[in-house]
Amino acid sequence: MIGESVKLFCGTATPTLANAVATHLGQKLASGTVSRFPDGETRITIEESVRGGDCYIIQSTCAPVNHSLMEVLVLADALRRASAWRVNAVIPYFGYARQDKKGQAREPITAKLVANLLETVGVDRVITVDLHAGQIQGFFDVPVDHLTALGILGGHLKTTDLADSVVVSPDVGRATEARHLANFLQLPLAMLYKRRASPTETEVTHVIGDVAGMRPILIDDVISTAGTMSRGIEVLVDLGAKPEITVVATHALFTPPALERLRSDAIKQIYVTDTVPFHEKNDRVAILSVAPLLAKAIRNVHVHASVSSLFAT
Repeated sequence: MIGESVKLFCGTATPTLANAVATHLGQKLASGTVSRFPDGETRITIEESVRGGDCYIIQSTCAPVNHSLMEVLVLADALRRASAWRVNAVIPYFGYARQDKKGQAREPITAKLVANLLETVGVDRVITVDLHAGQIQGFFDVPVDHLTALGILGGHLKTTDLADSVVVSPDVGRATEARHLANFLQLPLAMLYKRRASPTETEVTHVIGDVAGMRPILIDDVISTAGTMSRGIEVLVDLGAKPEITVVATHALFTPPALERLRSDAIKQIYVTDTVPFHEKNDRVAILSVAPLLAKAIRNVHVHASVSSLFAT
C-alpha cells in the first residue's frame, strides 16, 4: 500500500495492465465509469472523491488511438475539475510518437500537439515507456519520466541461450538502445541502415557489423506492420546469419500484416511487453509485463523518491 491519497484510474484501452499495476501497489483501481454517447462521444463519471488526491491515469494511447487518447484527456479534465491535487498521465505506449518531426513540407508535428493537449487539460506529469523519439520529452513543459523496458527484456534474454548471438539495431534511430542491450548482455553489436520509401515501406541498404554465422537479436521499440523486421531478417539471413533470429520490441502494435510477416521460419522467438494488449494465441510470441516497472515509478513519484534508477537496464 502507498496511501489512500493515491487514486489509480484507467480507460478502456489497457485495463488488464492497469489492474496489474494496481495489484503491484497493493491497491484497487478507483471507481469510475468510461462510456460513450450513441454518437461516439466519450463520457466519464468519477464515482468517488478525489479531492486532494494524487491521481494516476494508466492508459496506453493505442488502437483505437483517437478514442484512447480522448479518454485520457477527458479523465484528466474530470479529475482536475474534481479538485485532485495532482493529475499524472501514465501512458506506457505514447501514440502519435512517430510523428515527432516534419518529414516533408506541410506535415504536422502531431506528437507536439498531443503534448499540448495533455498540458491544456491539466496533466502535471507524464510517465511513459520507450518513446519512439526521446526528444518528445522536450515537447512538454511538465516533468516526463521516460522509462525503458530494456531491463525487463534484457533480464529475460539473460535466462536464454545467448551463444553466438549478436544484437542488431534495425536502423540508426535504435542504435543507442541496441548498444545498451548489447552491453547489458555482453554481446557484439550490428546495425542495419535503411532508407524509408514511404510511411510504411523501408529498404535496407547497408549492414554495419559482422552477422555471418551469428544468431541475431533484432531489437526495436515498436512493431507495427513488421515491414522493417521482415526486410531486416531477409538481409541478415542473406548475409549468412543463422536462421535462429530473436525479435525483441517494447510495443507490439501488430497491425496487419505484421503477424503474417513474423511467421518467417528464420524467427525463433518474439519477445514483447504488455504496453499494448495482445490477445491472440501465438506460441512464438512471449509477453513480458511492464506492470512492476510502472508500479515502482508511481510509488517513487508519490513519495518524492528518485525515478532515475528505473531508467537504466
